[in-house]
Amino acid sequence: MLVCNAIERLEAVIDKIKSGQRVSEKEAIILFEEAELLALGELADNIRKRLHPDNLVTFVVDRNINYTNICINKCSFCAFYRNQADKDAYILNDKEIYKKINEAIALGATQILLQGGLHPEFDIAYFEDIFKKIKERFKIQLHALSPPEVYHIARQSGLSIKETISRLKTAGLDSIPGGGAEILVDRVRKQVSPKKINSKEWAEVMTEAHGLGLPTTATMMFGTIETTEEIIQHLSLIRNIQDKTKGFTAFIPWSFQPGNTKLGSKGQGARVYTSTGVEYLKILALSRIFLDNFKNIQSSWVTQGAKIAQVALRFGANDMGSTMIEENVVAAAGVSYRISKEEIIGIINDAGFTPCQRDNRYNILKTFPLSPLGRGIG
Repeated sequence: MLVCNAIERLEAVIDKIKSGQRVSEKEAIILFEEAELLALGELADNIRKRLHPDNLVTFVVDRNINYTNICINKCSFCAFYRNQADKDAYILNDKEIYKKINEAIALGATQILLQGGLHPEFDIAYFEDIFKKIKERFKIQLHALSPPEVYHIARQSGLSIKETISRLKTAGLDSIPGGGAEILVDRVRKQVSPKKINSKEWAEVMTEAHGLGLPTTATMMFGTIETTEEIIQHLSLIRNIQDKTKGFTAFIPWSFQPGNTKLGSKGQGARVYTSTGVEYLKILALSRIFLDNFKNIQSSWVTQGAKIAQVALRFGANDMGSTMIEENVVAAAGVSYRISKEEIIGIINDAGFTPCQRDNRYNILKTFPLSPLGRGIG
């Protein structure tokens, strides 16, 4: 009887999804714990088809420039941060940043992802200066400063979050990445990143940015100490924000990389192995199903590699993220996948989709015709 009830319960949730109804947190847990991987993937893929009937898969050409690795937060899951006194601590000067942007533009980049650690001496004047200089010299979209950085700048400058974002926007900020989210449940945050902003503060930055007309992305790093319920709570928080603001352009889930991190080496209750491809695909598919107000879901080749990222295109993802000409944070944890623009086009093509280069607002810039050899994986 219990088995029959469980089957009926799962079938009821699946029927609800097929009819286009919103899934509750409890129903999402049932899906995650009871649905088979391929069944979950099929549900997510059908939603992706409904939202993107044109069979297009997008990507952006950009470079991730980390202006400093000095950070006061010292998160236990991070292998990138350094103290000011460390020999390998650095701050990029203006010329170094310009050189990296020039190199990116020469490779076709339309966007720069500018992020770094929370430097104890940087206030808003530093960022206004560098943003203005970048915009004076380059025709490039500036996708910069995660919510923890924005919050840190506001505190350093004695400003409100709204005023901080407004001034950064005037200086040249075009959009904000969703970094620093990890799991947006404070029980988890207090253990893995106790110095970082809490979930309410992360949400405040995003809500204020949306109110000022700045689009943002949302992310989730899973695979540390969180429970299934807490993963769903994270998704529910960003879904609620999106209901109110409609300011998120995409959602990007990615897995914790334990190499060279305090959390990975000491355990601290974490799963110290890299999450499997199956776990990743399951969470990606669940995200597509639960986040019914997000049009775009990115696959993460940066943490999963090209093959799993390609399979993810049949588990709800419609975007391959960026070419990421430079990436330092995940690489610091010992994971260093690299994919060129041509390889991304080939991956999308071989999965049976039409590759399209986009900008940071998901406007299509260029379409690459589907090759007859792109027979697909699904």
